[in-house]
Amino acid sequence: MNTTLKTQKRERPNHTTWRAIVLGLLLTIPHGYFSVQTPTPSTVSLIYPVILNLTLLILLNLVLKRWLPRQALSQGELLTIYTMLSLAVAIGGHDVMHVTAPILGHAFWFATPENEWQTLFFSYLPRWLVVDDLRVLKGLYEGDSSFYNLDYVKTWLTPVFWWSMLLFALMVVMLGINTIIRKQWMEHERLAYPIIQLPLAMTRDGGSGKFLGSRTLWIGIAIGGGINLINGLHAFFPAVPLLPIRNIEIGHYFTEKPLSAIGWTPVCFFPFVIGLSYFMPLDLSFSCWFFYLIWKLELVLGAILGLRSLPEFPYIKPQTSGAYVGIAAIALFSARKHLYSVFRSVFDKSSRDDAEEPMRYRTALGCILLGGVFLAFFCTKAGMSLWVFFLFFGFYFMLVFALSRLRAELGPPVNELYNIGPDQMLPRVFGTRQLGASNLTMFALFWGFNRAHRCNPMPYQLEAFKLAEEAKTNQKYLVQTMALTSLLGIWVAFWSFLDVRYREGFGGSFGWEAYLNLERWLYYMPGRDIAATAFMGGGFGLMLILTFLRRRLLWWTLHPVAYPMGSSWTMNWMWFPIFISWLIKRLLLKHGGIAAYRNAIPFFFGLILGEFFIGGIWNIYGVLSHQYIYTFWH
Repeated sequence: MNTTLKTQKRERPNHTTWRAIVLGLLLTIPHGYFSVQTPTPSTVSLIYPVILNLTLLILLNLVLKRWLPRQALSQGELLTIYTMLSLAVAIGGHDVMHVTAPILGHAFWFATPENEWQTLFFSYLPRWLVVDDLRVLKGLYEGDSSFYNLDYVKTWLTPVFWWSMLLFALMVVMLGINTIIRKQWMEHERLAYPIIQLPLAMTRDGGSGKFLGSRTLWIGIAIGGGINLINGLHAFFPAVPLLPIRNIEIGHYFTEKPLSAIGWTPVCFFPFVIGLSYFMPLDLSFSCWFFYLIWKLELVLGAILGLRSLPEFPYIKPQTSGAYVGIAAIALFSARKHLYSVFRSVFDKSSRDDAEEPMRYRTALGCILLGGVFLAFFCTKAGMSLWVFFLFFGFYFMLVFALSRLRAELGPPVNELYNIGPDQMLPRVFGTRQLGASNLTMFALFWGFNRAHRCNPMPYQLEAFKLAEEAKTNQKYLVQTMALTSLLGIWVAFWSFLDVRYREGFGGSFGWEAYLNLERWLYYMPGRDIAATAFMGGGFGLMLILTFLRRRLLWWTLHPVAYPMGSSWTMNWMWFPIFISWLIKRLLLKHGGIAAYRNAIPFFFGLILGEFFIGGIWNIYGVLSHQYIYTFWH
């Protein structure tokens, strides 16, 4: 009895500490700097540099537990650091800073008499949001220069400040929304959160030899790592065979109409996708690859019926956009009782319904309102009409809300919402003349956080709450920690972009996409796209129908959230690995039951870790050596 009490006293509390926060902030800087230089880490849901760092911390922690047990990190501390680094890499990643920063000076550097950009839209660009000094931009685009010039720093200071505040306001609103919806999805609906299973398992008890001692784990590591080791060595020694894990394309075998309409259809083998898909619910993994084939079937049917004469049939982007809005609407409707209790708690000071929440519902609502007011001020100051502001950000937050739901319920290895945001859909619904040049210019400037959403911070915030719940960590400290990390992550990402590009230069990158869209809108002034609007409504309606069928018919196995996900570009790469994972999991459950499923979990953890570790090392080496070696993900 006395021994037990002494042991309990020696145990470290499993909560967020200042040392974890300080360590996380220090590690945020190199992680943010690295993420700006390569797209790979932030295009997958589970960010591999963070997993590598977590692995190293756990190995160090095992040493501390052996020799200095009082100094060892708890699970809560390790997961706090994991959350902070995930946010930092996401902010500096492919669909946030990689796109936002190049937009700021692009129009002025690449304007020519031939493209007539100066006449088309220069007068609509707010000078406090862009850099128009060609002398300052020369070093950025041509390289062989240094950002650390007083004139350069002063010129960039104003736009970087305002863009930092905009991005931070978006994340504050996201934190408020996540706080309000947390209980509904975690406690009432009990969504699975598949993406967090690996970091949870790795950090259990602050990291343990039991996890690393699993033989099946190392078999998975050997397979996932071995494939990447061989393919990486091929870059140095061509005599080493290249394993064709993503070079098989079956679309070109269909040369006759109508089957030729399926287009590019790769068959790939990504170990980390197989590993992550194992933790998706079985009906969801089935629905993913099934709906991918349905989208291909739509293309074939269009060719059979002659509908391919329509410019974009089957209007995949509008369909998908409407479907994601449908996901958000259904999720809000399902949460109506919870939202009513939230509303009651906000106005009833005696209510204690939110006592255990990351922040009080009144505070969360305040975050949403204050963030929204700042966004409105920012946009109207920049020239956006107020009615367009409400449409734009209402649409935007519906999409990221749906994305967060997708990650919590489905846990896809990659989540991509490319080209389906309000910046692309509103011009099609209302026409460019109705919106006007000033609003369209703001759409182009906002391309940075609307392009594809693969590293949108909102799902990472929500997953952080789930990690804290599982680790029994104080979530109130976590909110402040994420807010601080977000602000630091934004500044580090801007600084990293400017530091690297002034040394190396670049060719404009994603700035071309933003301003070519704007050029097309202002030059051709396309009107309302009735067909696209109809298909968008059709996507919304079909999502409602699929949800109704799933809730009413017990035998209906198709999950509606997979319908829009199956249309994404990255599903071309993922459909076959997801199919493999689904097939293995189905066979294990059918012939071995739940015990066989659980016994196989370490193997699939190993597939993820092996690919992330060896593939990640090749990627890091390539960044450090300034050369392309091998990228395990496209």
